[in-house]
Amino acid sequence: MRRPQGIRRRTFLAGTAAGAAVAATAAAPARAAAPTAGAPQARTTAGRVRGEHLGAVEVFRGVPYAQPPVGPLRFSSPRPPRPWDGVRDATAFAAPSLQSVLPGSSEDSLYANVWTPSTSGSRPVLVYIHGGGWMLGAGSMPTYDGARLAERGDLVVVTFNYRLGVFGFGLHEDLADQRTGFAANWGLQDQAALLGWVYRNARAFGGDPENITVAGTSAGGSSTWQLALLPELRSVIRRIVPISAAHVWSPGVALTPEDSRTAFASVAARLGTSVAGLRDVPAATLRDTWDALFAGAPESRALASGREYRGPVVDGHWMRGYDYELPDPGLPVLAVNAATEGSFFTGPGSPVPMQLPSSDAELPEAVRNYLLKGAAEVPAGLPDRLITAYRAAAVAEGRAADPLSLFTEIYGDGLFRYQIVRLAERRARENASAQYRMEFAHPVRAPYFGTPHEATSPFLFGTNAIPENAAEFGDGPLERLVSDTFIDLVSSFAHNSVPASPNAPALPAFSPATASTLVLGGPEVARLASTPKAAQLRAWDQAGWVPAPV
Repeated sequence: MRRPQGIRRRTFLAGTAAGAAVAATAAAPARAAAPTAGAPQARTTAGRVRGEHLGAVEVFRGVPYAQPPVGPLRFSSPRPPRPWDGVRDATAFAAPSLQSVLPGSSEDSLYANVWTPSTSGSRPVLVYIHGGGWMLGAGSMPTYDGARLAERGDLVVVTFNYRLGVFGFGLHEDLADQRTGFAANWGLQDQAALLGWVYRNARAFGGDPENITVAGTSAGGSSTWQLALLPELRSVIRRIVPISAAHVWSPGVALTPEDSRTAFASVAARLGTSVAGLRDVPAATLRDTWDALFAGAPESRALASGREYRGPVVDGHWMRGYDYELPDPGLPVLAVNAATEGSFFTGPGSPVPMQLPSSDAELPEAVRNYLLKGAAEVPAGLPDRLITAYRAAAVAEGRAADPLSLFTEIYGDGLFRYQIVRLAERRARENASAQYRMEFAHPVRAPYFGTPHEATSPFLFGTNAIPENAAEFGDGPLERLVSDTFIDLVSSFAHNSVPASPNAPALPAFSPATASTLVLGGPEVARLASTPKAAQLRAWDQAGWVPAPV
C-alpha cells in the first residue's frame, strides 16, 4: 500500500489464453539504440535490446513485455509485444502506469526492467511486484533499483509496471475481451503476462527459466499469492516471497462483483457513455471520475465494498475467491511482515488523512472509524474490547501503551499481520511444502517510529542509503548489515528454497508451537522467536472483523 518513495506517502507463459491470444504481426516502433562500445545486448522473443553496464551488473530498462493497452486495447487482455527490427535502446525507464501520484504516468506502461550480473550463465530469477494499493507505484521507483540485490544475491532481478486503478482492477462483462473472454482484473493479467515473458526470455538475460521466484510487497505481496494459485502459472513459479501481503477480502480491500458492475455503470453514466464506451474516454478523465466514486469516508459512499482499497475482484478465473477461503498455493513460501505495519499510516506524512488519538478519551472513536474501513457497521463495544486487549498485551510484553501506539498496532495488525500469520498457521497445520516466516523489525529513525509497512523494501534492495531514504531508514554499519542479511535470506531462498545467511541463525520451517519466526533488525541483527503478538491476534479472532482463513 506504500506511497512511492520520493513522493513520500502522497502517495504467462506461451499458450495461455491471455498471453497467446493474438500473434504479433507488425513491427513495433522502437527507440533507436545509439552505438555504445561494449554495451550489453540481449535477444528477446520480440527483438534485440541494448542496455548498459552499472558497476558489477548489467541493466536493461523499459523492455516491452506486452503491447500498450491503449485505444481499443484498453480493458483488453495483454497482447504479446510486437517485434521490432534492429536493436532497441533499453537504457531508460518507461512511464509509470497511469495514476494520480507519479508524474509522467501513462497507459503505455507495460515494460520490464532487468538487472543481471551477466547475460551469460543460468542463475535464479527474482521477479518483484511493486505495491501501492493497486492504484499507485512503479517498478522504476529508485527504491526498487535491483543492482545491489542482483550482485550480492547472484540473481536476475526483474521489476515491471502493471495496470492500476480503474484500468487494472475491476469487473464488468461489457468490457469482455473478444479474443479471450476475460472481463476483469487486467492488472493481474498483466502480471501473469510478465511472468510468461520472463519464462520465455530468462536465458537471454543469464537467467534460469526453471527457477523463477516471485516476490512483492503489500498489494504486490498479495499478487504473489494469487498468481501462485493460477493453473497456467504452476510450471512457471517455483516459490514466492509475499512481504506485508495485503491479503484480499471484501468489503475492506476489494469490490464485490456486484459493486464493481455498479461502479463502472455509474462512471459511464456520469461521462455520458456506455460501459463499453469507456474505452474511448480520455484516460485522465476516466481515472478521476473513478477515483471520485471512492472519495470521502467509506460510510458516505454509494458502494458498500472497496472501503479502503480496491484490489482484485472475484471473477472465477484470475481471482477465484478471497485469499482466506482459497487453498494454499502449495509452493515453498517465505512470508514476511513488518513489526509495526501501522506506523506507516499513523506516522509523519501518513497517506490516509485521519484524526489521530492523543488521549484515552479519543481512542475508541479512532478505532471505530478505523473499523469502518472493513465493515458497514461496528458492533457496540468492539472498539473498547480491542483497546482493552491491546493495552493488556502491551503491558505484559513491555510495549508502549499510549493511545497512539495502541491505535498504530490495531491498525497494522487488522489490515496486515492477522491474515499473514493465520494463513501461515493454516499452512503449517496442513503440512504443505516448505514454509518460512520472518518479521522485519529494524526501527526507523525519528520522527518516524516503529518498523512501518514497506520499510522492508529499502533493505531488500539495498537502497536504504539513497538520498530519499536515508533520513528515515539510515545508512550506518548496522543498517548495511541488516540489508545484506535480508538479501542473503531472500536470495538463498530463490536459489534453493531455504533462506540462510551467515549473519542469521539457521531458520527452521515455520511451526506455530516453536521459536521458528526469524526476527530481523536491531542490534542483534537476527534472532529466532515464537510468533510475535499472539495475544493481540487472539483479540482479532474474537472480533470477527477481518475474515479468518478457513
